[in-house]
Amino acid sequence: MRIVVGDDLAELAANWIAERAAGRDRFSIALAGGSTPRAVYERLASLSLAWESWHVWWGDERLVPSDHADSNERMAREALLDRVPIPEPQITPLRGLDVPLPERFQLVLLGIGTDGHTASLFPGDAGLQARTAIVRVERPDHPRLSLTFPIINGAEAAAFLASGEGKRAILKRVLDGDETLPAARVKAAETVVLADRAAAGEL
Repeated sequence: MRIVVGDDLAELAANWIAERAAGRDRFSIALAGGSTPRAVYERLASLSLAWESWHVWWGDERLVPSDHADSNERMAREALLDRVPIPEPQITPLRGLDVPLPERFQLVLLGIGTDGHTASLFPGDAGLQARTAIVRVERPDHPRLSLTFPIINGAEAAAFLASGEGKRAILKRVLDGDETLPAARVKAAETVVLADRAAAGEL
């Protein structure tokens, strides 16, 4: 796992993602939810890319209606998908355990919580040991669905998006390989942390 640092996470990550998508007839990506990716998606939407080649899933989702304020799908549609010409049949919301997935993702985008969780795989949760592609996770806010490690680690690349000083301590533990943290167990063929300088500190 390596870290790539920039002054502006949105610009850094959007350009990095665009490079991975370039020149592909099919680009299968799982989007991250939460608050950090919104600016990344908005920046991506401003780029001129071969959007018709994109096939989109989500890494995790809260079990709420798609127009709910806490929906990862809603956020991604507002910030990116409703603003670029990706054909709707190539967008697959994560709404059940039987969602069809690609044989291999080219890229899985991930967040990282201050407790070291990623997607909706939390420390101590049974989902960490799951061998199914998708697992249901019970959380205090909403039940969730999440891709599991066999899918995430089978991706061509996985990229964490990290912003703000509050992520600095947990990033150090992840980069040091503390596998008590779910995020440290992400080991795709290429695994990177895309971070702004506030999150990276002296890392």
